[in-house]
Amino acid sequence: MSTINFRSVLKITGLVLMISAISFSLCIPVAFIYEEPILPFILALISAGLPGTLLYILIKTPITQKVSGREGYLSVTLGWLALVLSGMLPYVFTGEIKGFTNMLFESVSGYTTTGASILTDIEKLSKSVLFWRSLTHWIGGIGIILLVIIILPSLKVGGYNLFSMESSLKEKILPRTKTIARTVLLIYLGLTVAETVMLTAGGMNLFDGICHSFGTIATGGFSTRNTSIAGYSGYIQYVIAAFMFLSATSYVVFYFIIKRAFSRVSANEEFWFYIFFTTAAVVSVTLILYTGTERDFEESFRHSLFQVISTITTTGYATSDYTQWPVAAYVLIFFLIFAGGSTGSTTGGIKMARHLISLKNLRNVTVRLQHPNAVMPVKLNGQIVPDNINSLMTVFIQLFILFFIAGMMIMILSGIPAIEAAGASAASLACVGPGMGASGNLCNFAHFNSIARITMVLLMIIGRLEIFTILAVFTKSFWKK
Repeated sequence: MSTINFRSVLKITGLVLMISAISFSLCIPVAFIYEEPILPFILALISAGLPGTLLYILIKTPITQKVSGREGYLSVTLGWLALVLSGMLPYVFTGEIKGFTNMLFESVSGYTTTGASILTDIEKLSKSVLFWRSLTHWIGGIGIILLVIIILPSLKVGGYNLFSMESSLKEKILPRTKTIARTVLLIYLGLTVAETVMLTAGGMNLFDGICHSFGTIATGGFSTRNTSIAGYSGYIQYVIAAFMFLSATSYVVFYFIIKRAFSRVSANEEFWFYIFFTTAAVVSVTLILYTGTERDFEESFRHSLFQVISTITTTGYATSDYTQWPVAAYVLIFFLIFAGGSTGSTTGGIKMARHLISLKNLRNVTVRLQHPNAVMPVKLNGQIVPDNINSLMTVFIQLFILFFIAGMMIMILSGIPAIEAAGASAASLACVGPGMGASGNLCNFAHFNSIARITMVLLMIIGRLEIFTILAVFTKSFWKK
């Protein structure tokens, strides 16, 4: 095994810092429009841009060569760490969020599109900082590594390795990584613009429309309001629910729809399983709310539709406090935290493909109990799933559960009540955001102690990078020649 080219990894990290610096400049017009200080964002731009530029220019190693698997894992990990640390700079220079742990929590939650917050009064923040919080969602959703691929198309195969590890888009829908990146970005932009137009058409002001579109399309969940989406009209809630659902759909499906390859869409089992799973959950919660509360059918359906989709897609927006729902609906929402959207989308969680393959494995085991000699390969989209990939799917779910339990136990030992610890651990690892109990979907994590917050930060990063990337970097064999 060859050695890791650290110079190449550091150069990619420098490029990530440069992209982070450019993102700060987008907040300057917002600050100017609302007559707020622009100096904090200029200082943030310099603080991230200067070291990033120096790393990129002074390190002469070209990164046009193929990036190895180990360099890819390390680049993804260091890139995200650089991103979340630099993302704290606007909070540092504006002083609107106090304390290192709080700033780190908000930055990580934004970039990992988790949407959990330690803020008790969001509406007290300046417009430019609110815009920055939402922008971290949008950048995190598309993936900083995807932006690197657009700027560095010469990464070629190595670039695709980075892209697939970051966003889980495993199916090469186009022959070149650069074209894949551009297509995905265009779809991402198109969804963002479309939602913004529909929200403003429904009475939401342009600023809130842009911020909520950032949070929706990235399946993030940061809102500009303390009550999230609860104070908006039914029309607004239906629009956001629809775009949350679309945003958790695989971008491979969008590409095939654009190309009118409808046979490929109809053959995508994960897409249809996602529709079936979401529909079944919405129907179940609607019936529980309609029969167990005083809501009429439309209100029961609307709140069920919104909260179920918000949870499955790991967005975390809220229209109703589900901690006040009947126990059956409340418990169901907790289990939906683990679901996740489609592979190749911006969502976190376990993902629908893994659930589907697990169910197929369960079916095969049941059949073999009666027919021990039966040969039943697991297929997805008409293709046989290789044994090594099948095993990885199972191992991922096992690791997900282990990390969830470990995070929960650490938070319980730090003094967090069990139900809140369970909700916070699951919501952080799945990048959903809202937890349970006093940290539910209309609450926050301000009352969590530092140990619990740092645990959540680690779980958010582990969940966003889908566990294996982090584990690989911390194995002894990873650093051996």
